[in-house]
Amino acid sequence: MTTDDRRERFERGMRVLGRIDGEAGERMVAALTDVSPELAHQIAAWGFAEIYSRPALEPRDRQLVTLGMLTALGGCEPEVEVHVNAALNVGLTPRQIVEALLHAAAYCGFPRAINATLAAKRVFAERGLLPVDAD
Repeated sequence: MTTDDRRERFERGMRVLGRIDGEAGERMVAALTDVSPELAHQIAAWGFAEIYSRPALEPRDRQLVTLGMLTALGGCEPEVEVHVNAALNVGLTPRQIVEALLHAAAYCGFPRAINATLAAKRVFAERGLLPVDAD
């Protein structure tokens, strides 16, 4: 791969990242640049230019999958916050996000679902989206 191809993939990935994750995603990449520039590059070039831009799933569906996986993994609360922001950016409502995290409790347990929900709550508070409408 040429340097130009590598740069183009990174730039394309950063455009996709910006549309989906906004400033939170851009800050994540920037935070990694001085310690692991290759990881920062791969997040944009591979994760977003190659994976997130694939057409078979809509961005909102990708965010639901991502939130479920991060919840199941546990210990990923900073990434949960980034992806809750992304989920809101691509059209999911706070209620839908909370419902997805509740659904995850059945598969990965209450502690992980609670941690992810509290991470979501921080994002909702920052965005002035509390209280979340209950069913």
